[in-house]
Amino acid sequence: MAWRSCSVLFRLTGEDILRSSVRGGRWPHSFQQRCGFKKAAKKTESKKVEEELGPAHSESSEAAVQRRTPQPNHQAAPSSPRAMGRLVRPLLFTVGFTGCSFGSAAIWQYESLKSRVQSYFDEIRADWLEKVRPQKRGDVRKEINQWWNSLSEGQKTVSGIIAANAIVFCCWRIPSLQRVMIRYFTADPASRTLCSPMLLSTFSHFSFFHLAANMYVLWSFSSSAVSMLGREQFMAVYLSAGVISTFSSYAWKLASGRFGPSLGASGAIMTVLAAVCTKMPEAKLAIIFLPMFTFTASNALKAIVAMDAAGLLLGWRFFDHAAHLGGALFGIWYILFGHELIWKNREPFVKLWHDLRTGGGGGGGGGGSM
Repeated sequence: MAWRSCSVLFRLTGEDILRSSVRGGRWPHSFQQRCGFKKAAKKTESKKVEEELGPAHSESSEAAVQRRTPQPNHQAAPSSPRAMGRLVRPLLFTVGFTGCSFGSAAIWQYESLKSRVQSYFDEIRADWLEKVRPQKRGDVRKEINQWWNSLSEGQKTVSGIIAANAIVFCCWRIPSLQRVMIRYFTADPASRTLCSPMLLSTFSHFSFFHLAANMYVLWSFSSSAVSMLGREQFMAVYLSAGVISTFSSYAWKLASGRFGPSLGASGAIMTVLAAVCTKMPEAKLAIIFLPMFTFTASNALKAIVAMDAAGLLLGWRFFDHAAHLGGALFGIWYILFGHELIWKNREPFVKLWHDLRTGGGGGGGGGGSM
């Protein structure tokens, strides 16, 4: 059952290896070695890189490696009054993107309901053709369709998310893409690029263990979360959670003065985990390697929030605790209040879409789930 496998949440969900290991805007030595170009850059190109990415950080033992490694596109750490001003654009982006996510989800649900009748007749026709058509042995497409149909609605929904994360992970392995990946797929409030990385970094993992851990937890919780919210609302919550958790990370880094790049889906996954634990507080969870020890979802959520709060107060830097906390608090808020405030009030927007689509005809679309 999904609950037992999701229990890796204490160790796996927050495996933000790169977020935490950065000290003062400097990439970790191992990251630099693996991301660096094989050949040293020419002098004419190095000036261009310095202008684009900012001055390189160096230590005596790492100078040779860092000269060959593209550095993050940092600006100088902003001063305190100016630092808070850098949150204006990310805040507007967060609000706008969240609104667009839920608006698109409402339209998606409306269109899905409208096409359901047509799909029903198409399925009847497909079943009839399958009976008439001679069966093929070893048909790969048929095997894939059978496997796909055996998945739950939640597993089908998150399959696209997992595929996107896998593609971005492969892009980190291409040396010629390193500058693009660092600029757009890592989130840092000291960077020149502030808004697009808030979303793109949610699909970005440099470590295979980081990717595998996050995707395993997402897969484990997917069936419960999607059955609770519906696939359209789930996608809106997940994408919004990625941006909101990154904004929380930005705010904490600017307030504390501890800058550095962050990446990973942990913040968004924390929202999914917190939403499910809030909706089903008495559900039993277990640690995958210690299945004999069980605890309630409510206690697990309290422990996670307490650990991340302690990480912020004590200055732990192995995880991006601000992103985790922001994601968890958003998940709790959405189940307690957000669903009623946002999703249950989508009817006027859906009716407007229906009128635009039908040329002013009456009627509204789409019922709610959950």
